[in-house]
Amino acid sequence: MMRATDRSIPALVSLPLSLGAVLLISACAGSRAYPSLAVRDIERVEGSASAASGSIEAPPALPAPTADLTTRLAGLVDIASEAHEKFKSRQPVAERAISGVGGAISDSWTNAQVALSSLQAARSGVLTSLGELDQLYADARIANPEQVSPTAAAIEAARSQVESWVSSENAVIERLSARLR
Repeated sequence: MMRATDRSIPALVSLPLSLGAVLLISACAGSRAYPSLAVRDIERVEGSASAASGSIEAPPALPAPTADLTTRLAGLVDIASEAHEKFKSRQPVAERAISGVGGAISDSWTNAQVALSSLQAARSGVLTSLGELDQLYADARIANPEQVSPTAAAIEAARSQVESWVSSENAVIERLSARLR
């Protein structure tokens, strides 16, 4: 059973601690010398920052949506084909960079990461075309859900070609990425 004096012991110990904390806080509050919020010399902006020329690639221009379907499909496959060729041309550079990679965060590892990023960026046209073909195919199937129309079949043929490029590029990216881990 607890006695009345036992309950007052924590209160007696906490009272000096509380008073000490109040005194410390009040000592800090007494100072009126606040730091200035003005911009310091080190914070001033000097020079200019801009992306290196040629380092950012513009996204591929897709064929106009109002073009007839055959022309639109051919344009999307052409964009994907060009992007796939760009991917294949950058692949040896990435392969070499990754084959000579050192430890994580070394210069060779950083160069390999940059080469892999460049390889991934080269495939943007393939992925953009596949997304557009997917949308066209979905629209064609929604318009005629009962059977595959000639329109949907033409879109599916173009889509299959582009999808095969995406699959092969995915395999290369995954293989190279695994070597960097």
